[in-house]
Amino acid sequence: MAVSSRRAGGVVGSVRLLRSLQHQDGRLFSTSVARHTAGSEGQPPKFVPPSKPVIIDKAKSQASLRQFLSPEFIPPRQRTNPVKFAMERKDMIQRRKILNIPEFYVGSVLAVTMLDPHAASKMNRFLGICIQRSGKGLGATFTLRNIVDGQGVEICYELYSPRMKHIEVLKLEKRLDDNLFYLRDALPEYSTFDFDMKPVHLSSTQDVPVNQIKVRMKPRPWSKRWERPKFNVQGIRFDQCLTPEQMEHAQKWAEPWRQYDMLKEYDTSSVEEKILQEVQAELNK
Repeated sequence: MAVSSRRAGGVVGSVRLLRSLQHQDGRLFSTSVARHTAGSEGQPPKFVPPSKPVIIDKAKSQASLRQFLSPEFIPPRQRTNPVKFAMERKDMIQRRKILNIPEFYVGSVLAVTMLDPHAASKMNRFLGICIQRSGKGLGATFTLRNIVDGQGVEICYELYSPRMKHIEVLKLEKRLDDNLFYLRDALPEYSTFDFDMKPVHLSSTQDVPVNQIKVRMKPRPWSKRWERPKFNVQGIRFDQCLTPEQMEHAQKWAEPWRQYDMLKEYDTSSVEEKILQEVQAELNK
């Protein structure tokens, strides 16, 4: 009985093996027929190009960061004492080790916190657009403007003042002009910013964007004749506030010889590079 049961089990196993082999042969036969019919329709199969290789430059480990030298580090053109500016640079670097002075330009939106002994919280925070940067060395200043309760408010800050507590850049950008004092004569909407404004992130490897906006002005009279060529204003819509005859009349005060004045501006690239290396070396200590 035991021998017959073993034989029956072997027969059943061989039958299952034959069925599985037939099933696999059927699948192989069906796929080969399908491929043959797909290729035998008279149209060649569509060529799929391989993916492009990605070339990685191992010599460049990371994206290059923006290099920015604050303008107060560059000495003016006129006769100056180099020892005086060298000593001031050391004081400015020591101050920057304590206070984080970020990169910003005319047209950037800043929030400045100052120590105010007359305030209830002993702190005073103001938010506005930077309309001017002036001064050299420790006397560097910047001016913020905002509209508060329908009234234009401007505050001039000393950049290296010991009362300066915190400087936050909420929106880093440039404008078409290096001076935005004409916002005093522009519509209030161009100088109005919410005090609860959230910061706009900009990577340190991206270029600083230039805001191409051109403001609309209030009816004349203005604080200055911004249409005259000596101001060289690019951010005002003069076509909406002045007639062509008025613009032609403003050209009478043009000074075309200014573009040939070689002493008005000078190349500061070599000075900037030298001072930038000195500042970075001192801050990294």
